[in-house]
Amino acid sequence: MTQDESSEPHYLKDPPKKISIVVPCYNEEGNIEPLFEAISRNLEGFHWELILVDDGSTDGTFRMIRALVAKTPRVRGIRFSRNFGHQYALLAGLSGSSGDVIITIDADLQHPPELIPELVRAWREGFNMVHTRRISEGQLTWFKRKTSDAYYRILTRLSDIKIEEGASDFRLMDRRVVDTVLSMQEADLFLRGLVTWMGFRQKTLEYKVRPRYSGTSKYTFSKMLRFAMTGITSFSTVPLRIGILIGFITSALSFVELIYVAYSKFQGKVVPGWTSMTALLSFLFGVSFILMGLLGIYIGHIFRRVQNRSLFIIEEDTG
Repeated sequence: MTQDESSEPHYLKDPPKKISIVVPCYNEEGNIEPLFEAISRNLEGFHWELILVDDGSTDGTFRMIRALVAKTPRVRGIRFSRNFGHQYALLAGLSGSSGDVIITIDADLQHPPELIPELVRAWREGFNMVHTRRISEGQLTWFKRKTSDAYYRILTRLSDIKIEEGASDFRLMDRRVVDTVLSMQEADLFLRGLVTWMGFRQKTLEYKVRPRYSGTSKYTFSKMLRFAMTGITSFSTVPLRIGILIGFITSALSFVELIYVAYSKFQGKVVPGWTSMTALLSFLFGVSFILMGLLGIYIGHIFRRVQNRSLFIIEEDTG
């Protein structure tokens, strides 16, 4: 990718008229200024804007955003009325973007801003979306790395979308892709799956993950679990079909047990196995409650969709 501009084939796109950088922020007070400086260095010569979305931070994040807004017209700050979640902070930034190329990146500098020119170059080659995949994960715990990889393998098997291991929300989308995303109004947003499902021309670049510049990760185990469940239930009905299969299997086992009991009774034998019968009933009740819970999750998706509530509420917008 060292080819100079004059030698590029004629079919490549023109440079983007404007690049929008969208950054979700939650308690990232110490990262705002360094992030802006890093993005500025790597977008020199481009026309660009930076949209920082404060997802209900409890520290001085929005105060730092206001300070940047006062310094430069490139920066726009959006503050939520409360914490609505990372995915909706991304959505708010996409809604407020005006570029014909939009790049989403985290505020902690684990996603390298130095890769942004490479993302733009890939877009100029004709790709509507340019994803990124981490290849060096020494900064991640063994548990998080393994659970993340296992999750994406399971999601790929259960749904019609393929998300590579090490995927993140550090990506480039052109205006057509973003307008399509905004038209969908997903009640339970899983952006990584949605943009992959949409199709278009896509490419993936690799990067080495860095340590956080400051602060700590906001993704607790419970948040990761909810995020994973949203991804699976938003793009797959396989769990429901598995529930039907389990229902058939347990019904068949119960029918066999019923035949055995009836035969033993007919032969005048004492029917043994009260302990095993109790264990079987407990197992069947447990399976039933699990399946009812899965069904409840899908019904919850429908319920939130028909409520037609705002996906997020903006308290303040410097733009």
